[in-house]
Amino acid sequence: MTDIAASETGTTSEVLTTRDGVPLKRSLARALRREKMRALMLIAPLLLFILLAFVAPIADMLFRSVENNIVQNTLPNTVVALRDWNPNSGEIPGEPVFEALAGDLKIAVSQKTHTRLGSRLNYEQPGIASMFRKSGRKVKNLEEPPYREQFIEIHEGWGTVENWATIKQFSSKYTDGYFLSAIDRERTEQGIAEKPEKEQIYLFLFGRTFFLSVTITISCILLGYPIAFLLANLPLRSSNLLMIMVLLPFWTSLLVRTSAWKVLLQQQGVINDFLVWTGLVTDAGRLVMINNQTGTIIAMTHILLPFMILPLYSVMKTISPTYVRAAKSLGANDWTAFWKVYFPNTIPGIGAGSILCFILSIGFYITPELVGGTSGIFISNRIAYHISSSLNWGLGAALGVILLAIVMLFYWMYDKIVGIDNVKLG
Repeated sequence: MTDIAASETGTTSEVLTTRDGVPLKRSLARALRREKMRALMLIAPLLLFILLAFVAPIADMLFRSVENNIVQNTLPNTVVALRDWNPNSGEIPGEPVFEALAGDLKIAVSQKTHTRLGSRLNYEQPGIASMFRKSGRKVKNLEEPPYREQFIEIHEGWGTVENWATIKQFSSKYTDGYFLSAIDRERTEQGIAEKPEKEQIYLFLFGRTFFLSVTITISCILLGYPIAFLLANLPLRSSNLLMIMVLLPFWTSLLVRTSAWKVLLQQQGVINDFLVWTGLVTDAGRLVMINNQTGTIIAMTHILLPFMILPLYSVMKTISPTYVRAAKSLGANDWTAFWKVYFPNTIPGIGAGSILCFILSIGFYITPELVGGTSGIFISNRIAYHISSSLNWGLGAALGVILLAIVMLFYWMYDKIVGIDNVKLG
């Protein structure tokens, strides 16, 4: 059905309409909107799950790594009174600050928040936690002003400039202290400086984590490539049987597999007993393969090996055997045909497996915790420690953010060098 509309110039144009007189263009746009809404409703549960289970925790971690409003919320009047105090003067604050502290601390004790504040500041200045706990027990016994000497009598820490400087330094709502601690730095009166050598641990752990992750990834490539090649070239019945053996570890708990390696690798374990029995090592010279980096590499390579084999196998199954036969017919020997023709076609599978193994390995903490000892733990073990044991969530979040940023940087570098479009899972 059509309508003839006359324009002001006297010309006519034909407008397509539906049977009920609605312009066809408008009707199509309305139908397209309905289709988009229907598609959005279908993916809405998945989108909501991703937002709640993935995006929200990461956003919360990002916020916790810089959030620091506990000082301002617990000691609001003290924070205001400290604004005019200069830590470089070498003297502790005056009586107005202590008077404000007395009022704030009494309220904090009634709300039971003074111990949380002490625990937070104790991360930056050891000893402050006990200072707040002891002061909280005796603040109700304070006499009339002046309060300065009374607080120093309760705990000598109130008479040190360092403690007051820490309170003032971390009195803002946001802080970079967690990130500085995560890279073994601290903010001093002279500016940002390195922590004492005996307190520097995190940069070393970051380096160890990436070194071991790369080593484990290379080990998975060296072991997984020939296995995937064998699976791709065997008859279907045999390859299916071997594939079940590759997937069999997935049916066993990660904790059980790690514990099994702990039994196998110990000095009185099966592997050492076999080596002694064969005469390769003496009973006094048993190998130390547990509670060190060797144990971490062996156990994690075994756990992550299927994640390398499966992408390689999927890619190798798509490579036509005629490629190698054509190369041999042109005069290439077996090694040349493999290296020049077959291997380049498997690089996408190597890339996919490497990304899986590398990213998974840097996040492991159960296996390094059980078999790594003090020399084989990852940075993830320290993150887990701060989240679950020390309850220093800010430092744990800062370490997590740095780890996430480094992973994204490696991913970006991999995309620029290899190209993420060249990565295939089959």
